Amino acid sequence: MAEDEATQADAPMAAPEGTATEGTAAERIAAFAAGLRGAEVPEAVLRVASLHLLDAVGVGLAASAAPHCVGWARAAEPGAVPLLSGGTDSPGSAAMLNGALIHALEYDDTHTGSVVHGSAVAVPAALAAGAEAGATGREALLATVLAWEVAVRIGRAAPGAFQARGFQATTVGGAVGAAAASAFLHGLDPARTVSALGIAGSEASGTLGFLSDGATVKALNPGWAARTGLTAARLAEAGMTGPADTLEGRFGVMAVFAGGVGGLKAELADMGARWHLPDAAFKLWPCCHYIHPFLEALGGLMSEGLTADDLTCLTAHVPPPMAPLICEPWVRRQAPVTGYDGKWGLPWCLALLLADGVVTVESFEAEPRPEVVALARRMEWVEMDDHGFPDRFAARIEVDTGAGMHVAGVDSVCGGPGRPVPDGAIRDKFRANAARRLPQAAVDRLEAALLGLAEAPDLSEVTAALA
Repeated sequence: MAEDEATQADAPMAAPEGTATEGTAAERIAAFAAGLRGAEVPEAVLRVASLHLLDAVGVGLAASAAPHCVGWARAAEPGAVPLLSGGTDSPGSAAMLNGALIHALEYDDTHTGSVVHGSAVAVPAALAAGAEAGATGREALLATVLAWEVAVRIGRAAPGAFQARGFQATTVGGAVGAAAASAFLHGLDPARTVSALGIAGSEASGTLGFLSDGATVKALNPGWAARTGLTAARLAEAGMTGPADTLEGRFGVMAVFAGGVGGLKAELADMGARWHLPDAAFKLWPCCHYIHPFLEALGGLMSEGLTADDLTCLTAHVPPPMAPLICEPWVRRQAPVTGYDGKWGLPWCLALLLADGVVTVESFEAEPRPEVVALARRMEWVEMDDHGFPDRFAARIEVDTGAGMHVAGVDSVCGGPGRPVPDGAIRDKFRANAARRLPQAAVDRLEAALLGLAEAPDLSEVTAALA
């Protein structure tokens, strides 16, 4: 979001009428959702929500043209519309595939403190449930914000704990957030919303098992969470009940997936007074977000004249919590099995930047090249102290050229809190991504529809632009 609006989004506001201060976590979320439609949500929050929506749709469209994704639409149930519009006949299937596409390129946004890829869950859930419910554009944006805020708070309640136990916080917290968004759009009362959250919490999932061989199922994690949220809301509306203590209970989400309740109560206490969505970081490269500050640091040295031919050895100082994803096993991260597998390889991505000068969507669609592997094998890593993870994604590199040592570091990744990405860069990214699938006239129409969603009477213009 624009830097001059960041502080506005943080401004305190009265919590929506009816927000609970006691009761279970699900009851507090349900009360907040019930009052959200009439709440004075800061315009800066809605505006940044529209930018995240724009970014997510563009990334999803780019993925729909990627070789490893083009066949996924065949998995859609009849009537589903898998290319980012709602699809009113099979909304759950549409949400699942749309979420998978948005996440498939590792180009979707991240909230650093919670390590949640919020838009890959929130956007498909809001579009599908919104189309099904006949929502206005503003209501769809509010649902997007709601899904984000719930998922982020669950992730922030136990920073890094979900990942340490092998789960993706995006999927676990996202399922509950998607249920809240869908219940909101369908107008469920607080009691049925609590049940929707309980049902979603009972079905939450999403492991990091893909890391063993670079399987593309990782993309499905947020899509499945979006579908779970939609299904949970419909089941609650039909009379199924879910546990009210689905988050903090003995067998609840926090205990099972994070090993304890953590700071959940404190995280939920300021809903409506503090908005986390404006702190979510847009991605500038289509690879694991943990790698981005290292690419920034290396790019700085390259702008000063460093080339691949100069490299004798590169040492990366890595925050220990990041290492399992981007460093282990190091030999494979230097020589990935496929281009897609390379998205989680710190040395591989750095070698791509050195070899080609850019890291793009197309960089990971090609098979690994021997000359890039050779560059990656000149790299090593050590643990970084005083890194501040997960509130910030930091990096430090030392490059030995044989003739001297060059050092560069990044305290917090570009796009994170305090380092906003300009609106123009976000729109340029959208246009480039959407152009992989749509003609220019459709790209222009879709951009206008998404950025004007807050004033739209329904989602029909978005659907028409995607058709």
